[in-house]
Amino acid sequence: MTTTAQAPGRTTLLNQIVAIEKSVKARAKDAQSAIHQQMQRGSLDAALTGLIRTYRPIDDEGVRLPDERTRVQVHVEELLDEAARTLSRLFDVTASKDETNTRARGDIVVDGETIAADVPVTFLMTAEKELVDWRGVLAKLPVLDIAEAWTRDVDAEAYRSEPRETTRTAKVPRVQVLYEATEKHPAQVTSYNEDVVVGFWTTVKLSGAIPAGRKATLLDRVDKLVAAVRMAREQANLAAVVDKPLGAALTGYLLRE
Repeated sequence: MTTTAQAPGRTTLLNQIVAIEKSVKARAKDAQSAIHQQMQRGSLDAALTGLIRTYRPIDDEGVRLPDERTRVQVHVEELLDEAARTLSRLFDVTASKDETNTRARGDIVVDGETIAADVPVTFLMTAEKELVDWRGVLAKLPVLDIAEAWTRDVDAEAYRSEPRETTRTAKVPRVQVLYEATEKHPAQVTSYNEDVVVGFWTTVKLSGAIPAGRKATLLDRVDKLVAAVRMAREQANLAAVVDKPLGAALTGYLLRE
């Protein structure tokens, strides 16, 4: 019984056996499904049953009739053997992949700097997923309004804008003379309110957001690290597969007479 897809004189790589495992798993499931389908058929008893019937007349003068034969169409042991063969193959491939995973490693290198060396491929797969999720978080970070000039305020533990001064006004009653008084008529006046500056507001905005440049730097770093982890994973996936034939032992026990 073969173990991995490795041909004589040819090395199977980890990334290849990962792809092989999917198809091998599908065939194993198909073989098991075939047994389920056979068991659920209403005509299963007939398919499992064969018959040999011969006729013998009561004496030599009697009519002779031909033998009747019905072949067995379904053999349970054959179904089991086929299912066990594909299951054994799946065990071999998966065990070899898992064994190789324990040895496959890669270096995480960013801009020529080795961030982490000899990293297991299983960790690299997890790290890649988590870093992609982390990038999604960074992409949503709020940034400071570029319309303002911001400086870091240590005491306030926040960023502060340049102070802006605005006026405060109040309505002051005024009287306007429309017509001066004469000997015959009194003066005609009207009252109105006038907005008069009475003070000044000085406003300083505070913000817990980050500068746009800081966000851009964080995104650039995570993008570089994701790319480096992917390269390390590809490096690890070029490891030669280590054969781990377990299928025969497991299925041999299952089908032992």
